[in-house]
Amino acid sequence: MEKIKKIQLGHDGPLVSALGLGCMRMSSVWGGPTADESESIATINEALDLGINFLNTGDFYGAGHNEMLIGKAIKGRRDDAFISVKFGALFHNGQWLGMDLQPNSIKNFIDYSLTRLGIDTIDLYQPSRMDGSVPVEDIIGTVADLVQEGKVRYIGVSEISAAQLRQAHAVHPISALEYGYSLADRQIENDLLPAAKELGIAVVAFANTAEGLLTGDLTAPLAANDHRRHFSRFEDDNLIYNLQKVDILKQIARSKGYSPTQLAIAWVKAQGDDIMPLVSMSKRSRLPENIGAMEIEFTAEEMETLNTTFAIGAIKGGTYLQR
Repeated sequence: MEKIKKIQLGHDGPLVSALGLGCMRMSSVWGGPTADESESIATINEALDLGINFLNTGDFYGAGHNEMLIGKAIKGRRDDAFISVKFGALFHNGQWLGMDLQPNSIKNFIDYSLTRLGIDTIDLYQPSRMDGSVPVEDIIGTVADLVQEGKVRYIGVSEISAAQLRQAHAVHPISALEYGYSLADRQIENDLLPAAKELGIAVVAFANTAEGLLTGDLTAPLAANDHRRHFSRFEDDNLIYNLQKVDILKQIARSKGYSPTQLAIAWVKAQGDDIMPLVSMSKRSRLPENIGAMEIEFTAEEMETLNTTFAIGAIKGGTYLQR
């Protein structure tokens, strides 16, 4: 298997793998089970062997478990990995409590992250969201101070508005914007994505399959205990309607000899050389399929069909991406 290609994070940023490994599912974030640790570590190491060096985590994933897991996986091969860490979200007993973006808290958070990861410097450090409780200038200014201290190499942001992105970039160069982006969630194309392109900021795109909607595996109705029932997109009537759209994706996938998941990832990749699909994996068996998606190309007709079928607003209901 060929090693993955590289992209640049920002105008003057580092070269990283064009496909990112999201490590969240290796830990319990919402109170669910924790993935098999040995398999998770093996997945990280195999991904690194294949050239996927962008590892994405959050200090709140599994109350620090995710960072400790990554620390074990990269021990002895720190130079092979580019570590992206989100901070600021507060959880208790698997329940989200809110955000803490106070400067003193950020300084506290990073010291714990460095210890759990077993490293001296975090490659990309970013607030997981900005809720208006602390001025953007204070948040980014604090992280910029950490850059000066040598604890952070590059600054990123996540799930913010175009106005906030401009504010942040005015304080210190922002290398990457992390946001949910998929055929089913294209709202960032209105103003946030153009702002990022204008400023020369790379996009790290998570939720490429829109909570599983685009995998082609879902059927309606979902099981009564499926957590996605909380999202209007997956309510019975909406889901039936949305799956009719997904049928078009499945048809194109069959004709090309790929899975709908691969096409969903490939579509995100095709939106620009400055966009990285960030795919969550906790098993080595997922690596070949997801890496294979990076080689898919679309005809003009196929792209037109997908963009028309999944135009902004074509999918009924929303998910947490619009919170």
